[in-house]
Amino acid sequence: MSVTVQADNKVSDHLLVKCYEVDSAKRLKPTAFMDMAQEMAYQAATAMHFGYEDLIVKNKAWVLSRMHFRFLETPHWGDEMLIRTWHRGAFGPFFLRDFELIGSDGKRKAEATSSWVIIDIDSRHMARPEDVLPAEDTACHEFAIEAPAAKIMMPRGIEPEYVMTHKVAYSDIDLVGHTNNARYVAWAMDCLDYGEDGVNVDEVEVVFHQEARPGDEIQLYRACDGSRTFVEGRCEGRQIFCVRLEKADE
Repeated sequence: MSVTVQADNKVSDHLLVKCYEVDSAKRLKPTAFMDMAQEMAYQAATAMHFGYEDLIVKNKAWVLSRMHFRFLETPHWGDEMLIRTWHRGAFGPFFLRDFELIGSDGKRKAEATSSWVIIDIDSRHMARPEDVLPAEDTACHEFAIEAPAAKIMMPRGIEPEYVMTHKVAYSDIDLVGHTNNARYVAWAMDCLDYGEDGVNVDEVEVVFHQEARPGDEIQLYRACDGSRTFVEGRCEGRQIFCVRLEKADE
């Protein structure tokens, strides 16, 4: 990536939707968008001097806590896109970061907001922002989605059904030693019923409660409510994460 830092503190880059990022209908997968956003968040934070290399020397790391994104027009294989991100500053214990995907026609194709915390890698405790963030204001106070990502819960009055158990393995782990955030959504997507053309999900909300570590066995439960499917991951009675998936109108 060769990112561009704009005068309004937004950071952008150009990308191409690749064959391994799409489903059988050539639609960009929600998990692929999360991968794009995660890499862009790292690159943008680095450009603003509070990225991975800046934090790791202090034994600190950024951790995604919540995310909400939606496809306005789902990108497809081969589409040229502009991805743009910016951080909106603090909101309670979180730091907000927004994203947008812009197509070659100039229209916004996807929009997202995310909530992050800074943790000490060894203790897993939250770090103080003044220990790692620069003194100058690097925030942009615009928004892609105005409301911060919400705390998602399984719907009341619907008994969730057990779907499968996933054992956390090599392909799930990221560079700070825990399960990559996109993998939780991948597990949730695997709980959906789908046909030859896959399943068209155009909105995702996810909240992460606890880390899933190598060897953990995550029991996945599903509850369907109209076009919405909720998936909850549990491990030894603990709630690990919850995802809301919204199916697009066909």
